[in-house]
Amino acid sequence: MTSTSSGTPGVSELQGRIQSDLNTARKAQDKNAVLLLGTILADIKNRRIEQKRELTDAEVNEVLRKGIKKRRESIEMYDKASRADLADRERAEVAALEAYLPANVSEDEIRAAIKKVIAEGATNIGGVMGKVNPMFKGRAEGATISRIAKEELSSPR
Repeated sequence: MTSTSSGTPGVSELQGRIQSDLNTARKAQDKNAVLLLGTILADIKNRRIEQKRELTDAEVNEVLRKGIKKRRESIEMYDKASRADLADRERAEVAALEAYLPANVSEDEIRAAIKKVIAEGATNIGGVMGKVNPMFKGRAEGATISRIAKEELSSPR
């Protein structure tokens, strides 16, 4: 088992950072942060139980991205229902969770990779996504990659 900066054996560095931030939020009595980080740590724990082992930082990133995606879906529903108060709370949670993720790659970088894959012979969305998604795993959202891929596939060459 590896030890990380959090000092907890086997826990990924990112998970340790989230746990430390949760402890800080508890001491500061920041109820929103305690709820958000507690929920994410529960999601991480559930994923760890599914995997039957400690998670890597990349896997913790996946859990964070899933949490962000859920919240973005909620934002959409709250906006449609004219519940700006709830949508704003979800937006704040998205921003807080995004702070734990590595910086996303630029759309230009994604577009360049997609153009290269198309030039190498990929002619449909499945072929492009199959080659490009692994290149940006954990650094770009699948929806962004898909949107750019569709744009590039539909543009005249």
